[in-house]
Amino acid sequence: VQLQASGGGLVQSGGSLRLSCAASGRAFTTSSMAWFRQAPGKERDFVAVISSNAVVASYADSVKGRFTISRDNAKKTLYLQMNSLKPEDTAVYYCATNSRGIWSTRVGQYDYWGQGTQVTVSS
Repeated sequence: VQLQASGGGLVQSGGSLRLSCAASGRAFTTSSMAWFRQAPGKERDFVAVISSNAVVASYADSVKGRFTISRDNAKKTLYLQMNSLKPEDTAVYYCATNSRGIWSTRVGQYDYWGQGTQVTVSS
């Protein structure tokens, strides 16, 4: 599986961005997919995860109510709609999946990662 994240950029506080993650490989439709983020000098943190059939999603408390994860299995694409962005959302955002079909919020459970896309929110 190869993942290619895109859609990051510079936005003012309160603004919106939509990230995309294009996947290749037949495992996409049978795997949970997740977004993580990493701010400078900090560990990579969980943002959101969605089940393979897009029925169930879970979010970090810090983004709940502002971010929405979704996926289009026909297009093999994962999305993250980010609204009401705050300066503390500034980070490199990574999409991820795993080969074991595991649903997890933990970095260590994911073995396929996109290259990351920078999101910068100015105050």
